[in-house]
Amino acid sequence: VDPNESGDYPACPLLRYTGVFCPGCGGLRSVHAVAHGDLAAALGANALATVGYALFAAFWAVWLLRSVQGRAVSLPLRAGHWWALGGLVLAFTVVRNLPFGGFLAP
Repeated sequence: VDPNESGDYPACPLLRYTGVFCPGCGGLRSVHAVAHGDLAAALGANALATVGYALFAAFWAVWLLRSVQGRAVSLPLRAGHWWALGGLVLAFTVVRNLPFGGFLAP
């Protein structure tokens, strides 16, 4: 089902009641565009999610390769990494809701 057509999926509650785009707004349209090979539309719908999909695919490919080779896979994330990720998501959310960040809005 195409998420760009209204009526198929519920609206984001945060957007509906406050008018503020959450960090996930446009994520479903983004994954739909990636699945159909339209990277420009995916980046326009939710750039952060699109980059996240690419990072996940890269990690999964490394994991698969190392698993086939019988080698261990580890992702050493420390507390600082999680704080940096949270800060990035927060900054993305704030910027996409400001007038000069309209290019990040879905």
